[in-house]
Amino acid sequence: MAAFDHVQNMYDFSLKPRLLRSLVKDHLPGEKHPFRNPLDLSHVVSAVKTHRLLSEVEESSTDRKQIENWKSTVDAWVNRLMILVSSDMPDKCWAGVCLLGVTSEECGSERFLASYSLWFHKLLSHIQSPAESHFVKVASCASMSDLFTRLGGFPNVKKDGTSHAAKLVQPVLKMLSEESPDSVWEGAVCLLCTLITSFPSSVNRHYDSAEAAIVSRIMSGKCSDKMLQKLCHCLALLPKSKGDGDSWSLLMQKILFSINVHLTDAFQGFEEEFRSNEAMRILVPPGKDPPPPLGGQTALELSDPAKKGSQRLLISSVSALMLCCCTMLTSSYPVQTTVPVRSILVLAGRVLMIDGSLSKASYPFMTAMQQEFVCSELPVLHLYSLELIAAMVKGVRSQLLPHAADIVRLLTEYFSRCSLPELRIKLYSIIKILLTSMGVGMALYLSQEVIKNVFADLDSVGYDRFFKAYSKVPSEALVQASHRKRKHAGSLEEQSAIVGVEAVVTETLAPISVKIAALEALETLLTVAGASRSESWRPDVDRLIITVAANACKSGFSKEGNSVFLRSEPLPTWADFQLAALRALLASIISPARVRPPYLAQGLELFHRGIKETGTKVAEFCGHALLALEVLIHPRSLPVIDLTSTNDNPLDGLNRRFPESIYSSNQNLNTLFSGGPPAKGPTDPDSDEDNLYESWLANGDEADVVIAEKPSVTFNEAGNSLAEKVQEESESMRGSKDEVMIETEQFEEIIKQSEETVNSVGGTIAAAVGALGPMDADVAPGKDDTADDLATKGDGFVGALPNSALSKRFSFDLDDDSSGESIPDIVDGDPDSD
Repeated sequence: MAAFDHVQNMYDFSLKPRLLRSLVKDHLPGEKHPFRNPLDLSHVVSAVKTHRLLSEVEESSTDRKQIENWKSTVDAWVNRLMILVSSDMPDKCWAGVCLLGVTSEECGSERFLASYSLWFHKLLSHIQSPAESHFVKVASCASMSDLFTRLGGFPNVKKDGTSHAAKLVQPVLKMLSEESPDSVWEGAVCLLCTLITSFPSSVNRHYDSAEAAIVSRIMSGKCSDKMLQKLCHCLALLPKSKGDGDSWSLLMQKILFSINVHLTDAFQGFEEEFRSNEAMRILVPPGKDPPPPLGGQTALELSDPAKKGSQRLLISSVSALMLCCCTMLTSSYPVQTTVPVRSILVLAGRVLMIDGSLSKASYPFMTAMQQEFVCSELPVLHLYSLELIAAMVKGVRSQLLPHAADIVRLLTEYFSRCSLPELRIKLYSIIKILLTSMGVGMALYLSQEVIKNVFADLDSVGYDRFFKAYSKVPSEALVQASHRKRKHAGSLEEQSAIVGVEAVVTETLAPISVKIAALEALETLLTVAGASRSESWRPDVDRLIITVAANACKSGFSKEGNSVFLRSEPLPTWADFQLAALRALLASIISPARVRPPYLAQGLELFHRGIKETGTKVAEFCGHALLALEVLIHPRSLPVIDLTSTNDNPLDGLNRRFPESIYSSNQNLNTLFSGGPPAKGPTDPDSDEDNLYESWLANGDEADVVIAEKPSVTFNEAGNSLAEKVQEESESMRGSKDEVMIETEQFEEIIKQSEETVNSVGGTIAAAVGALGPMDADVAPGKDDTADDLATKGDGFVGALPNSALSKRFSFDLDDDSSGESIPDIVDGDPDSD
């Protein structure tokens, strides 16, 4: 009845051995069963990884019998793979080797530690065998890489893993030196990278051989672009096998020196001779020896025409070596190293200054075909040179400050001559990295060049008009903007007419990818330096951004979608351009300036329209933009500290006071929380999150306040009447569930009522002061300390009103005759009597 032995659900523990047994029986080839369809392997791998059929993870509630059943099923799986790996038929052997790599990744730790040595020797035999088929070797390298990647995660077997890895280095280098298809070289390079990353000491003894094999393959000119990238990545990782800073610096010097030699051969007739001499002088300072040749090549071999090959090979080698430098600059390294910034800048500048033009002396020695070839390859060299500068900026960051002037000069000069879209995009990306890493100081030098090129790329038709206004420092626009009255926000078309923004589609020559890069660079500039000496360019930049954003969104928002056929990366779409324009618009609005954002209303309307495009990146960003603009739409003056919070201790409201040190000696004020009932917490029904008025009006439920002990003068009636008025006003404002904003008229009315109440008790205050006598009221001449003393001892209604209003009414000088005239005569009697 096994056919009706059902499982509970897809999470049932007993399902795993059943599925694995079914895969072994129905999808894996055996000794007598042929390998029917290679596509079955994809189904097997997917099922193993999805259901974790090889993990052998025990659960506490699982029956011991089921656990043993699962282990026996995994044993059967491994035994079948061993049979396939040892098969003489290439297809079965290939299937077994591929699945052995998956098993190394997915099996349990206990089984892996017990079996990795056996699996290693099985795979090593296929790598060392010269008669083995190519696709079996490639699969063996991939499975071996998976095995060593998993083995590197077990520190207790590090020594044994290093020993196994050392046995593998020479066979891998032999595969690189042999003439084989790119797939075999690619498998060998990936395996060598894994060994360097997981067990670097295993490659240390073979460092020179590995460098020679990799460089020889790079210089051979027989590799595809993808293969060259993998070789450069492996060469960049090679210094990690030694782990010291000198190895990294030496390899960098070797690569830069080799690049300079190849550039001298490739650019003969296209540059002056002093440029190559200057580069050599910087690479090898006077009194120092040149570095050893890269890959063991001698100087004669580098300059031998038979060895250096065609001009195409030279340019290909230079591009590959530049890519290797980029990887070295951006990859992590175990120790700190010194980057030769000046040498990199000289070589990059040497390439960027070449535009394919010939000097008059070179015409007799240069054919038109040679010039055409160099001109066709220059964009690639320029792109890799810019990549080298970008990698240096990423790796060194703010430490480039001593060389900032050279970088700015080089980029500014090249920006004026660069017109190819791909190169302009890379320039904008470098500027973004520079602004982000070096801050406002770099922005002051690059802002003019960035804005000039951004105007040229975003508005080619109206560029002259915009840039003339920018270059003349439009101070009139700043004055007009500062005196502009805020008007009611209407539609986007109405607001555009008010501020003079013409939402007309302009014909630009720059492709959409360049426009996106220009907007991103402008966004970074506004973020970093929007408030630093931006008066000369800020109005025109804000106007340009709102114009571009209005034009981009005028016909609605584009649906996201890319055609990815025959492309590794999707092309930028109109939706990407709209998103970049909205990002720049948000930066334009929230970036600090001397005047309010002139296009806030138009920006809000665009963001409100964009948030309706549910499920798109535009809608997601517009929601973020509206949240960021909330502080501009509804500005509020919230308290810095939430004094009403009672989360920590419900009795904090009784004893919470400000530190006495924040007041001067004659202003020892008590806080509004010095007595009375506890303050209302945020969970009380009458509390409101916006307690702005509590910074002006305090709790009026204070007890009777005593001015002095002898004689006792109370302000029960007057104080309570004033507190009741304040409390009524507070409760009326507290009852409103809208945002509590105290109007000026209401506040002035409260102050007037307070003044009348204080005047009514003025006689009582005078009587109290007179009754104290000279011994009880010691007031220094020329100081109005009476109000301070009153505020100190009686915070029942004094703390309920602004100190400035009450201090004017309570401040009087006892020695002043003019003020004494207004004090009524002292009545001889009991102060407490009626």
